This record gives sequence, C-alpha cells and structure tokens, in this order.
Amino acid sequence: MKKTIALTCLCFMFSSVAAYGGSKREDLQERLNAAKLVLHEIMSAEDNSIPMGILQQATCVGIVPGMKKGAFIWGAQYGQGVVTCRTGRGWSAPVFIRMAGGSFGLQIGGQSTDLVLVAVNERGFQDLLKSKFKIGGDAAASAGPVGRNGQAATDWKLSSELLTYSRSKGLFAGIDLDGTSVSQNSEDTEVYYGQAHNFESILRGNVAVPGDATPFVREVAHYFVQAKHQ
Repeated sequence: MKKTIALTCLCFMFSSVAAYGGSKREDLQERLNAAKLVLHEIMSAEDNSIPMGILQQATCVGIVPGMKKGAFIWGAQYGQGVVTCRTGRGWSAPVFIRMAGGSFGLQIGGQSTDLVLVAVNERGFQDLLKSKFKIGGDAAASAGPVGRNGQAATDWKLSSELLTYSRSKGLFAGIDLDGTSVSQNSEDTEVYYGQAHNFESILRGNVAVPGDATPFVREVAHYFVQAKHQ
C-alpha cells in the first residue's frame, strides 16, 4: 500500500510539472541553450562520444538536459527536451518533448541525468512525429555505442530505430530506456513560436528556424552535417 501511495505521489508530481512547467518563452530558451551545451560537452569528449557512423546516419537528435530522477524503493523520472531533424536543407527548427517513466528497484536519493536520443532511420523519424510513444514498446531502441573514432557495434543497424544515451557525473554511455514514454510538448512549442505548428511541419523543415534557436541548430549541424560529408 505504501509503495502504491509513493508511486502515485511521484506520478502526480511529474504530471503537474508537465502540465504547468516551462510555459514561459525565457524558460524554453534556457532549455535550448542547455541542450546546446550538453551536446557540445559530449562531442568534445572525442573518443568517448557518439561514433562517426551514427552521426552520419542520424535522421533526428533529441536532447533532454538534466532529466530528473528521484526514488525511494519505487523510482520515477521526468524530463523535458528538444528535438531537431535532418532535412534536405539542413537541420530543422526545434520542437519540444517530454520524457517520463517509472522504474523498480531499491533506489534511494535523486540525480540529474542528461539524455540523448538519436533516430537512425526513417522509422525513428516517424516515431518522433507521433503524439506519444513508448521506447522499447512502440519504438525499437537500444543503448547506443560510444567511441567517436572507434568501430561502433553494428547490431543496432538491423533492429533499432532509436539509440539512447545518458550522461551523469561526466560519464557518457548508452542506456536502456525501455518503458520510458516520449510525448510531444505542443504547449511549449506553441509558446516558443508564438503560434501553433504541427510537429511534422516543423521537423520536415517547413517552418523557419527562429533566430534564438539558431545557435542550437548550428551546434547540431556542426557535428552531424560535418560527419555526413566525411
């Protein structure tokens, strides 16, 4: 009974944040800036970053800076992030997403973790166009290999739509996010653009990149476009 109450409280807390948090444009800009910094720091690690072969093949990249995780016996996690996708004219303007999930096990305390999702084919791109999907259920995903200049494992090419990574306390590694849900944050996206746009229109490059979002998009292009032409 106590476990059920604890889990219910955690879910209520995270759903409340989802409903009311991040509604100011200034907050959304900070989220974009944080995502840009996360990507820069990860890719600056060189041999401990995303492999070149994945950078070349990526169709979309999502970054959730500082995903919160707190637990006491029952765990719960919640984070908000941004996604941009490759188009015929470069990388798209960003959209905002939510990630939420639960976990079991003896976990006490809390931590903040940066997450990175990399869609590696058209199926992964289509997943991100859904209003909501579950990693490992609706979308095939696997923990991404690490090593910029090394030979990346090739199993993911046959079975994965998304590759998942985490960074906590400076350590960057692939992570199993099965059961975590990813949903469109249409409210924040509308606030950022000042009007409603559907996700597909933005991610296919039909909406211009806002000036304030340009540094983030350029940071993605710096690594992913550069890799595409090598």
